[in-house]
Amino acid sequence: MAVQTLDHFTINTADLDRSVDFYTNVLGLRNGDRPAFQFPGAWLYCGDRPVVHLIGGEGRASKGTGTLDHVAFRATDLPIYRERLRAREAEFTERDVPGMPLHQVFLEDPDGVTIELNFWDEV
Repeated sequence: MAVQTLDHFTINTADLDRSVDFYTNVLGLRNGDRPAFQFPGAWLYCGDRPVVHLIGGEGRASKGTGTLDHVAFRATDLPIYRERLRAREAEFTERDVPGMPLHQVFLEDPDGVTIELNFWDEV
């Protein structure tokens, strides 16, 4: 048996509402159904899959299980994303990957997690 795909990742966030706003209005994920856990949180969906789990509450952002460098999403429509990021005044950087038809956009979520957006064949 082998690992098949990434299921989701979880971020402990200091400000749940601000993080939900970032992942929905900046990245374009959808805030969807979540089990009735006894702690605050949100599940953010990419299509029909909840790929980002947020756990909110005072002091949550300072707890962790290790060092996370970045999380990458495959994306499309680079010009639309640029407009969205600029409209939200989100700081971002861009680069082309040498020898590959890949353009990358990097930004940080409200808790400092680096988000990488990969735009294949849009170079």
